[in-house]
Amino acid sequence: MNIDAKLDDSQEMLSKEVVRELIYRSQQGDKRARDILVERNVRLIWSVVQRFLNRGYEPDDLFQIGSIGLMKSIDKFDLSYDVQFSTYAVPMIIGEIQRFIRDDGTIKVSRSLKELGHKVRLEKDRLTKQLNRSPTVQEIADALDISREEVAQAQDAIRSPHSIHETVYENGGEPITLLDQIADDDKEWFNKLSVQEAIRNLEERERLIIYLRYFKDQTQSQVAERLGISQVQVSRLEKKILEEMKKNLT
Repeated sequence: MNIDAKLDDSQEMLSKEVVRELIYRSQQGDKRARDILVERNVRLIWSVVQRFLNRGYEPDDLFQIGSIGLMKSIDKFDLSYDVQFSTYAVPMIIGEIQRFIRDDGTIKVSRSLKELGHKVRLEKDRLTKQLNRSPTVQEIADALDISREEVAQAQDAIRSPHSIHETVYENGGEPITLLDQIADDDKEWFNKLSVQEAIRNLEERERLIIYLRYFKDQTQSQVAERLGISQVQVSRLEKKILEEMKKNLT
């Protein structure tokens, strides 16, 4: 495939075939192919970054973290799956930024801000029924006697930043959600992919416990004997691991 000929127009959208070829070359060590993929997905990274603003971080810093997530998605993308690369890249970018914020530990959502978020949501629902349309941020702010900035921060505090129903980018003004990008035949693949990614983020012993319990159908006693620990310890570890995976998947 003559990629150079297809890349003459820097604004032209890359076809699925070209993207897959670039991913293959990048995974083989072609730095230029990787640079092209990163350059052509800048808008995708920024679209994800937007949902993490107002948390006390510089947008450029979040963009850099998101770029790391994109590069990881390039390295880990399985070319045997017939799916769009962005379907895989978006949750990887989101996950990388979420880990950065979680591990940084400097930004905490206060209980008062969460409570305000619920008030904003209720007021938005009330105004929607009253006005027969979605209210503006200013209308919500006026109704609650708070600033527009407080409304935005409160909404962000209770907002799930990785919903597949959220807009990930716009195509000619038309909002595109992650769900839109996943074909019906790929839904099962996406669910498996999410679980696989959650398992991949576990520590080695945690992965082994999940593998033995849920892929090899071993009892907690058998796992305990394998690891040289008690059955009670296995039970506690398994509960902790599943709670962590659930948190990463929701």
